[in-house]
Amino acid sequence: VLFSLPLPLKQKQTAMTACMCLACVDTGEVGLLQMFGKYSSTAGPGLNCIIWPLQTMAKVSTKVFQIDVRTDTKTKDNVTLTVTTAIQCAVDPERAHDYYFKLSNPHAQVSSYVHDCIRSLLPTLDLDKAFESKDAMAMQIKETVAKAMEQYGLNVVSALVTDMNVDPSVLRAMNEINASRRQREAAVERAEAEKILAVKAAEAEAEAKELSGKGTARMRQAITEGFKGSIESMRESCGLEPREVVHMMITTQYLDVLKNFAESGKATMVVPHGPAAVNDIEGQVRNGFMQASMLNPNQ
Repeated sequence: VLFSLPLPLKQKQTAMTACMCLACVDTGEVGLLQMFGKYSSTAGPGLNCIIWPLQTMAKVSTKVFQIDVRTDTKTKDNVTLTVTTAIQCAVDPERAHDYYFKLSNPHAQVSSYVHDCIRSLLPTLDLDKAFESKDAMAMQIKETVAKAMEQYGLNVVSALVTDMNVDPSVLRAMNEINASRRQREAAVERAEAEKILAVKAAEAEAEAKELSGKGTARMRQAITEGFKGSIESMRESCGLEPREVVHMMITTQYLDVLKNFAESGKATMVVPHGPAAVNDIEGQVRNGFMQASMLNPNQ
């Protein structure tokens, strides 16, 4: 469609020819219309009519795009750290004109805000705390960039801290520290296990000795009762005194022990022995009883 517009020029009437043109705006975009270079309106997706060359259209994508930012900084413990951040943004269709006409280099401006936020936060944290605060740092970056870019019609969808790289030598040192800490913890656990085993072994030994003592006491009690019965029986049958019966029983046991050693063939015992050995043993036992009687005259 062609038409002419009369324009005054040096008191003469001239005509300027313009035409009606059709412009298509894709889904995910908006068209910014300018009349003689001045912003006039925003065209949505679909078919739009413009008066060319009086009007021009600039297209702006409203799709989400990503800005990757790499920031070099230091932590509180003077460790150089490289932080990679991904800022996902989208242009607000209602304020696309602010984004198009006010921002000359959106990537550089967003990167500057990210650098400022990271370099003001990480120097207050040591290396371990920096890795632990990754999510909190990403949230703070998003809030900072979103607040700064809101006036330019740029919405921040998300901010992600995708990577945190340290120098390889620092990384090796961190691994050695972690390995040493784990070895120390393992040594403590082994010591605790050995302690528990020692305590349990001591408790088992104490219980075994207690049971052994009870068994020995019962055995001696049974031997005493047997001796008592033998003494009473021999006194009644042979008329021997208890002391004489004890002397005879000790002599008999001594001879039985020698016989068992001789029959076993697996044990060796060296004892003074001679024709008067039995009399010597009997005399030693008799002297023992006499000394005991002297110490206890009331018995």
